[in-house]
Amino acid sequence: MMIERRINFRRVGILGGTFDPIHIGHLILAQEACFQLQLDRVYLAPAGDPPHKLGRQLAPVRDRLCMAELATADIDTVIISRIDADRPGPHYTSDMVRLLQDEAGPNTEIYFLMGMDSLRDLPTWHEAAWLVEHARLVALSRHDVKLDWDALEAALPGLRNRVIILDMPELEIASHVIQQRVRNGQPIRHMAPRSVEAYIQKHNLYRG
Repeated sequence: MMIERRINFRRVGILGGTFDPIHIGHLILAQEACFQLQLDRVYLAPAGDPPHKLGRQLAPVRDRLCMAELATADIDTVIISRIDADRPGPHYTSDMVRLLQDEAGPNTEIYFLMGMDSLRDLPTWHEAAWLVEHARLVALSRHDVKLDWDALEAALPGLRNRVIILDMPELEIASHVIQQRVRNGQPIRHMAPRSVEAYIQKHNLYRG
């Protein structure tokens, strides 16, 4: 089962990504989205084969799923979804939202959580216009990413009315930084949950 059968929630958020590894920033985003948007649930959906990262070596999807499960084990409002991991690639966001809508039913509003840089690049995404029409887009406020709203509206008419800018603390944490610190033998305490840190050490991830 990819997600809970017939969700029966009215407002559901979904946060996709490689989660390689999942870190504190991901968890804060999910919980802030639940609080600020009054979402019933946020689904974290680790990607199996993200098309924009082809050629980049990722930790096996089973490891990324396990780390995500460990990180969210004590968070009732955040659920790990295998909606991307259990299907063949390439994995596009529009396909993931379609599958979630089919499972959720017609009365559920989908909120897709994304980075401000992803919003900036949205016109290049597969079926971007369909995504704008069928999901509310929630982007993180970031001072270092500037949006050209005129250009975005020209490429995707109606986009601005479908976007919510989520105000939340900015954290200088990124998965690729955690990977590099692991390779360098540096600590990652307070960047990732302790259960994730222990999993990385036990399975010798990111050291190659």
